Formats: sequence, structure tokens, C-alpha cells
Amino acid sequence: MSDTHQQSIAFVRDTMLPEAPPPTAETGIVKWMRENLFSNVTNGLLTLAALAAIYYLLSGFMPWLLNGIWDAPSIRACREVLQGEVGGCFAVLTERWNQLLFGFKYPDEEYWRPTLAFVLLFAAAAPVMFPNHVPKALLVFTGLYPFLAYWLIWGGPILSPIFGLLGFVVGYLVWNRLVAQSFAAGFFGAIIAAMITWWLGGMIVEAMASENTLLAAVPSRDMGGFMLNMILGTVCVSLSIPFGIALALGRQSDMPIIKWICVIFIEFIRGVPLITLLFVANVVLAYFLPPGTTFDLILRVIIMITMFASAYIAEVIRGGLAALPKGQYEAADSLGLDYPQAMRLIILPQALKISIPGIVNVAVGLFKDTTLVSVISMFDLVGMIRGPILASTEWNGVYWELLGFAALLFFVVCYGISQYSQWLERQLQTDHR
Repeated sequence: MSDTHQQSIAFVRDTMLPEAPPPTAETGIVKWMRENLFSNVTNGLLTLAALAAIYYLLSGFMPWLLNGIWDAPSIRACREVLQGEVGGCFAVLTERWNQLLFGFKYPDEEYWRPTLAFVLLFAAAAPVMFPNHVPKALLVFTGLYPFLAYWLIWGGPILSPIFGLLGFVVGYLVWNRLVAQSFAAGFFGAIIAAMITWWLGGMIVEAMASENTLLAAVPSRDMGGFMLNMILGTVCVSLSIPFGIALALGRQSDMPIIKWICVIFIEFIRGVPLITLLFVANVVLAYFLPPGTTFDLILRVIIMITMFASAYIAEVIRGGLAALPKGQYEAADSLGLDYPQAMRLIILPQALKISIPGIVNVAVGLFKDTTLVSVISMFDLVGMIRGPILASTEWNGVYWELLGFAALLFFVVCYGISQYSQWLERQLQTDHR
């Protein structure tokens, strides 16, 4: 009786069993592969096909890369060293690196000047790109950098960048005077005032030209290589964003003249290929200048590329402005803000945040389009490869090494721009999801 009663008592565990490890198929790399690569039959077949394609490409690429020759005076010497084996002739990069980066006319002893300007570019861009992580006092250097970089790269009298800075000061004063009437009127008025100041300054510098300069002058025709692509890309992107904002706001202006000027400009530029504008800058523009007038070719190209990019950025920003609800404009009016204050404090910050992907898309495309200047006899990176290097008897026939190097440089810059834009979008993401 007692035994039966004891057996009917429920068992209560007072200690936990040790946790058993999860099945191998439900953890680690095996789980990841099952979920992402072999989740079903179709994905498994696609994964195997992709692996086969990667293996096929690497089996041909890796021997070419690992057996590459880095020290040889010509392509014939590379072939003699390889003796029929697969391998790249990378000696062209070690022999012609200076021409690929700086062109074939920029003085060798002055390479430090564009290199220093390139390094200082990061210090100048940091306060604008990372305002919450860099002291705002560096914005002073950001404002001075364009004139310092111009003097470092081109050299010549130091009065040239000084008058350039003076032109921006005059333009800023005109902006403050006219912006209360209209943003577009203030912007374009500032541009006209700055251009007049630069023109007068150029005449004074030319009249006071002296051989005793701190930095030797380097003419624009001696610029080349990847340095030229960086100059065009950096300057044109930096200028096209404010011009694009002004055009977008001008297109929505209540002033009919300003509105139709912006509309005609945007529609005309967007309907013309960039290569046509470059030919206009190279040939046709000289016919509209007074006889004997010299107009720097790089400056003409910068103007045309900036016009081209500004028209596209204006449409991107106009889309951002149209995406804002009408209540944002009404909120600015209810706060008693005038037009410039409403645009600067409420409307444009939101519109630009919406427009970041489109602006970056235009910037990346613009930087790659700088290679089109090679068709007007400007020896940028692609122009150097197609012209002096491949035309020489030593390296005639080296294609993949040179074009791969150019692709790598452009990929690094464009990928960096893309990653920064994604980081900026995350920093500006203030909505709740």
C-alpha cells in the first residue's frame, strides 16, 4: 500500500538540464549557406553557376596577375621574361606612373604642388562633409582652399588668387543686398559682380606681371593625367550643386523672366550631349571672343561641364522640392519667415536630404564623364593612355594593364563618393520607422 502511494507522487525537478548545442545545420556558416545560397533548388543551381563563373574568371586572371612583370623597359622585354607564359606587363605602370598621374608636360620637380593640393583637399572638405565631427573653425580654411589650390597647381603671381578671393567677397556683398528680393536674383547678381571683379583683377595682374614669383607658372596645356580628371571633377561638382539649387529655385520663382530663363537653360542643356558642349568649349566659343583674346581651355571646359551638371542637379532638386508637403511652406509662413529664411532653415534642408541619391548619381556620372575631354585633345588619364603611351614603340600593345589601372582609380573615387552618400543618408535619417 505504501509502495503504491509512493509511486503516485509526481516528480519535481529542482535543477535544470544543461543546454544542448543546436543542430549543426541550424548555426554558423552552414545555416547562412542554407538560407542565402541553397534555400531552394533554383537558388542552389544559380549559386553553383555563379561559383563556376567565378572560378573560370579567376583561373584566367590570377596567373596573369601573379606572373606579372613589374620591371622592364618595354613590352618586348616583358615577353622575353615571360617566355610564352601568361602574365601581365605591369612595368608600364612603374615606367609611366608620373605621366598617368600628372601628364607628360607637368614639370617633374613640381609634382609636390598638385600632391600637396590633393592632400589639403581632404582637410578643406572635412568641415563640410563631417560638420559634427570636425571643428567649425576649419571652415575658414575651406573658404581659402580653392584659391590656395589654384596657386599651388598653376603657380604664377600670388595676386591672381587674391583677386579671385576679392571677387567672391564682392559677390557675397551683392548677394546680401539682393537676396531679400529673390534668391535667384541674389545668386545671379552675385555671380555677375564676382565675374566683373575677376576680369578687372586679371587685367591688373597682367599689367603687373613679373618674373619674380614664388611658384613657377605652369600653363593649362601642361596639365594632364589623373590630376586633370580630379581637377575637373572636384571643381565642376562643387560649382554645379549651388548652381543647380539656384536653377531649381529660379524655375519655381514668381518672377516670369527669372523663371523662363531657368526653364530654357535647363531644357536646352539637358537636350544637348556633353560631348557637343565640349566641342563648343574647344572650338566655337573662341569665335564669340574679341580678336586676340585668350580664354584658358580648362576654364572653358569647366564652364561647360558645370553648366551640363547644373541642369541635371536642378531637376533632381526640383523633384525634392516637389516631394515636400505643402504644409512645410505654410509652416514657414506661419513662423513669419521671409523667403530666404524659409528656404535656408526649413525647405532646402529637407529637399536636399531627399535629393541626396540623385545628386550623388549625377556627381558620379560627371566624374566619369571627365574622360570625354580626351576627344578635344586634352591629355587626361584616358587621353594619356590612348595618346602618348600607346603611341610609343616601347608600350604599343599594352591595353589591359593601363585600362585596368584607370578603372581602378575611377572605381576608388566613385565608390568612396557612394559610401559617403550612404553614410550621410543614415546621419540625416530623422524619421521614425
